[in-house]
Amino acid sequence: MSQWKTTPLHGDHIKLGAKMIPFGGWDMPVQYSGIIAEHTATREAAGLFDVSHMGEIFLEGPPSDLLHYLESVTCNSVSSLSEGQVQYSAIINENGGIVDDITLYKFNDRKYMICANASNVDSVANHLSKNLPSNSGIKLENQSNDWHQIAIQGPKADQILSNYLNRDLSKIGYYKFEANMNGNESEKMILSRTGYTGEDGFEIYTSNQSGLKLWRELLEAGKPHGLLPAGLGARDTLRIEAKYPLYGHELNETRTPVQSGIGWTVKEKEVKFPKYELIIGEKLHGAVRRVTAFELSEPGVPRENMPVLDSAGKQIGITTSGTFSPSLKKGLGLAWIDSKSINHEEPILIEIRGQSKNAIVFTKPFVSGSIRKN
Repeated sequence: MSQWKTTPLHGDHIKLGAKMIPFGGWDMPVQYSGIIAEHTATREAAGLFDVSHMGEIFLEGPPSDLLHYLESVTCNSVSSLSEGQVQYSAIINENGGIVDDITLYKFNDRKYMICANASNVDSVANHLSKNLPSNSGIKLENQSNDWHQIAIQGPKADQILSNYLNRDLSKIGYYKFEANMNGNESEKMILSRTGYTGEDGFEIYTSNQSGLKLWRELLEAGKPHGLLPAGLGARDTLRIEAKYPLYGHELNETRTPVQSGIGWTVKEKEVKFPKYELIIGEKLHGAVRRVTAFELSEPGVPRENMPVLDSAGKQIGITTSGTFSPSLKKGLGLAWIDSKSINHEEPILIEIRGQSKNAIVFTKPFVSGSIRKN
């Protein structure tokens, strides 16, 4: 028996010829037809991703108590959320580090959902439970085993899913969602215009039984449009091109959100999260070290844990992620470096297998995809 957890789609991945690897405690597909083919399909048409390893934690309770609690454990402004809106945020530990980066869904004043990373679901649930105020009436329930999640991403994702559901999905704005939670188990669905690729698309939460049917039928419905099943390999190249961080690489329990490169999620607010003054100070005045992006100016493929040097050859940091970009045909990545070196197009060096390669700091996303921020 495998030591790794499997999603309900595991058998389908095997039938599709996927190469499987362990990831965050799960046996997941890294590729089907090939990373470049899947990456290109997502950028130009659509890719279909199994993300059922992600976690779903629901919170319900009295509106004022629930809002105060959520404000106290996350760095973004929960009070700014409207019903049907999703928010990218981070749960902050007692030292100012990140328990996990999350998406927070607001159903109404009494009900929210947190989508957590696969490897961190238990940590998030335990942290939230530990910090739950007594006698608040807030109910916390980890429903991760009850939900199936797939993501359809790419410029044709809206068209494919709209045709399949026979619905106009254009009214669901970026980081907004619709939910049907009142029917029987097979009919429940949360449909959000969110993703992790830099492209337009949706993340679809259903029951496990409905998720299997949806995956299989979307693969067929999307074929004429160029849709391909896509694995973790393409997910990684796509997210690096979009300059999205990954927990365990750019984000961890010791770096603050500002240091991690997601300082834009940090908001000044009345209810203080842990190490509030420190993190707000970093946002206002800068951090000594932080994560930024870079691109090579000459051939080479950067990977994680490679030295980053200044133009004089002094080490100023280390890479946290790296890849060869299928879209841009060059090496690029993210790195943890001295903040004084973070200026757009600042020349740096990446040491790849003992050779120093010329690169520049790149503070903007590498690729502007089909996301419609409306």
